[in-house]
Amino acid sequence: MNEVILDVELRTIGSNGSLSCLKKEGKIPAVFYGKNVKSESISVNAKAFASAIEANGANVIMDLNFKDGKKSAIVKEIQRDVLTQTPIHIDFRAISLEDKVEVLVPIHIDGVADGVKNFGGTMEFIVREIKVKALPKSIPQKISVDVSALGVGQGITVVNLPKLEGVDYIQDPSTLIINVIAARVEEEKSADAAAGTDPVQPEIISKGKKDKEEEGVAAVPAAKK
Repeated sequence: MNEVILDVELRTIGSNGSLSCLKKEGKIPAVFYGKNVKSESISVNAKAFASAIEANGANVIMDLNFKDGKKSAIVKEIQRDVLTQTPIHIDFRAISLEDKVEVLVPIHIDGVADGVKNFGGTMEFIVREIKVKALPKSIPQKISVDVSALGVGQGITVVNLPKLEGVDYIQDPSTLIINVIAARVEEEKSADAAAGTDPVQPEIISKGKKDKEEEGVAAVPAAKK
């Protein structure tokens, strides 16, 4: 796990126009907090933060550079603008490099499932992040999963994830992460076959013009001679 240094500035809560001023200055409001740590309202440079996340992943260790020294932290939460998805607020959680922490790590898929490639199946990506517990420097940027051997009807659960030194998976081992299912069309055909034959069209009975005329004309007695 890489570590990056990020300069921070203290900010005052409640001052008029403070948030809009930060945005104009290219800064993001944030909060720094943790166990036995004084919570502080801060701001960070938006470009520097974005570069750190892009290069190292969301679980990178941040050495926040305060005026009184550096303090280690990880990103606990990023609030984003609904439309632009740009960060509008960050929660930094103080950490000790000697204590394990719980974080979410993204799942990365390697390869193409055999059931998809050769048998027309569809792969469902059910869980995209997995919760792990590890020392800060042992937190992986991602968990890579090879799905190339998966056939139709097969999947990968937490217990099937690769073993990583110093990393504990703390979610239910039976949690399904990836699953390969049969194509929808094939499922519908199978359902029809199981029911018997193809749906029977209703029989349409029609009568010709002659029949209708015969029904509507009364019998006429023969003329007397």
